[in-house]
Amino acid sequence: MAPIKTQPGNEDVLTFLEQQPEPKKSDCILLLNMMKTITGLSPQIWGGAIVGFGTYDYQQKGGQKGTWFLTGFAPRKQNISIYIMTGFPQYENLLAKLGPHKTGMGCLYIKKMADIDQAILKEMITSSYEQMKSKHTTTN
Repeated sequence: MAPIKTQPGNEDVLTFLEQQPEPKKSDCILLLNMMKTITGLSPQIWGGAIVGFGTYDYQQKGGQKGTWFLTGFAPRKQNISIYIMTGFPQYENLLAKLGPHKTGMGCLYIKKMADIDQAILKEMITSSYEQMKSKHTTTN
């Protein structure tokens, strides 16, 4: 099996975020600081486009092993993707109060931080991060 292509790199996180257009740049810096506070970790750029915090090792059902981040976000053209690695079923009540968003497998998609309840977002990120940290052997 081929290794996963999205790997941590050595790019500077602030330089990467400074390249984003406003207001996405300001929103991403706000998320960066929120996630630094929640995790107490330094961020890394993954795959040249994702800001990730911490790492854990996993093994898929087919046997492929890999390393991934515990939480993170990515500025995308249409939105900001926030990685809630535990998924969303347990957060239905919080999502109902969050503000405009969409969800995918482990991604929460928002347009702007000003559109959402940031305290609820912080609660979700914190919960997901703590659960991931307690379930997996983390490597930083």
